[in-house]
Amino acid sequence: MEPTIAFPLLVGLVAVALFFDFLNGLHDAANSIATIVSTRVLRPHYAVFWAAFFNFIAFMF
Repeated sequence: MEPTIAFPLLVGLVAVALFFDFLNGLHDAANSIATIVSTRVLRPHYAVFWAAFFNFIAFMF
């Protein structure tokens, strides 16, 4: 494959993978918040804060 075609294809593939990962994390956060709030382990405010914090930490690694 020619480099003029391969590089844009690679960039597009990485962009699609990052978008998929973002959407997957978005849905996982909602599921984890719903579980914690419905069992009354945490109040909704704290559950959202924890989900945001740990999703950011997971992004770093």
